[in-house]
Amino acid sequence: MVKLTIPGEPVAQGRPRFSRRGRFVSTYDPPKSKAYKEYVKRIARQELHIEPLAGSIMINVKVYRGIQKAGSELIKRQKRDGIIRPTVKPDTDNYYKAVSDALTGIVWVDDNQIVDMYVSKWYSDTPRVEIEVEEL
Repeated sequence: MVKLTIPGEPVAQGRPRFSRRGRFVSTYDPPKSKAYKEYVKRIARQELHIEPLAGSIMINVKVYRGIQKAGSELIKRQKRDGIIRPTVKPDTDNYYKAVSDALTGIVWVDDNQIVDMYVSKWYSDTPRVEIEVEEL
């Protein structure tokens, strides 16, 4: 099993941007998404010294968003304890997409190898993304 923690506030994959150059249209990642993917790659390369997995894999991604400063202590405690979960944007699948794109070629050869996944959003005083990957 491969385990990786990406410290810091998670960033979801943004909508692709388009630019026109003459008759040609090109797409690109929004700067915030691109920077976060590079950050995830850098952390993965520093922490993991493995060959990319080649078989079918299962991935578990836990996204821990920071707790907002506003709100009562009761609500903050409930968020810390997992009683209140983030039901606001960005969507869970956009967090997953940013991480899975970044780890392609580092943890697995291609993200089409992912045959089973579980992604969840939580609140925490220490924002981060925790990833567990298991070859099946």
